[in-house]
Amino acid sequence: MGALLMTGFPGFLGSALLPRLLARRPGARAVCVVQPSHLAEARDRLDAIEAAEPHVAGRVELVEGDVVAPGLGLSRTDEELLEDVTEVWHLAAVYDLAVDEEVAHRVNVVGTDRVLDVCRTLPRLKRLHHVSTCYVSGRHDGVMREDELEMGQEFRNHYESTKYDAELLVRRAMAAGLPATIYRPGIVVGDSRTGATQKLDGPYFLATFLRRQPLVAVVPCVADPDRVRFGLVPRDFVVDAMDQLSVLDASVGRTYALTDPDPPTVRELVDVFAARLGRRVVWVPMPLSLARLVVSLPLAERLTGLPVEALDYFASPTTYDTTHTTTDLAGTGVTCPRFTEYADRLLDYMVEHPELDSAAMV
Repeated sequence: MGALLMTGFPGFLGSALLPRLLARRPGARAVCVVQPSHLAEARDRLDAIEAAEPHVAGRVELVEGDVVAPGLGLSRTDEELLEDVTEVWHLAAVYDLAVDEEVAHRVNVVGTDRVLDVCRTLPRLKRLHHVSTCYVSGRHDGVMREDELEMGQEFRNHYESTKYDAELLVRRAMAAGLPATIYRPGIVVGDSRTGATQKLDGPYFLATFLRRQPLVAVVPCVADPDRVRFGLVPRDFVVDAMDQLSVLDASVGRTYALTDPDPPTVRELVDVFAARLGRRVVWVPMPLSLARLVVSLPLAERLTGLPVEALDYFASPTTYDTTHTTTDLAGTGVTCPRFTEYADRLLDYMVEHPELDSAAMV
């Protein structure tokens, strides 16, 4: 059956995806490249997965390495584990909106380049599965289609720009003959069925902001809240979709936007969260530049729970076409649930797990 090579374990998506891939591939094994600093956490996560999913037991090899190192930093002994690799799943990346440019480039761009180098050496490779992001769109004004990338867009932060550069590298490798599929998740939140998550960022910043205000919450209106849409997507849909799409012959060479085809507007997002948290909202029109200035004042972010980098996404001019995704998932039973169907679970889980924060590992 061959083997899978995965980066990004024990991250938020990788931890949920790994057992799904192995369930669909009886007899296959997995090799997970893990940074030394995350090795103990990876062992604990794997133990928990094996206890919950017996089909995973004995089929996963955790190897010490680093995506930024040549050959992924693998030892000569570990390199021998790659001889049977037929699929590479590249999930490792820095997802912090405030990440330093050098760190973002090293992990997201150089790391992807190193993975591509390894792919070119694998004699049995059938496909690279590269996890990008919808936000390679940057500030593009309008609809971004799944086949589009280079549109002269500007970027809000180094996370976006380096994920764009990384996807460019993958697309160039595809043009040169590398079989690959690109997945672009939106803003990934917790599981739609349980609310479970490992990290409280994205829309959770808004929830924290609302919770820290009195019963009447003042919300800055930095753009038309009925026009701007928030591209949320629950983790289980992203994992289910990648699992299904990864085995389709038609998905080779494709790019998939894994996000809600009918995402909530900013007003819908705020109203749903405020209702669950028992807050009444007062909208205060405010230019984005002024809102950024206010939130960047000393102690403001700590008091509000709303980082300045997150404000830009409440004025995002981009929406995402999901034609490839919805077409190729048709008949599989995998569809993205509507935000209103699972929003309460996200908030309940957040309230019940105060130990989580925005710095938790993705």
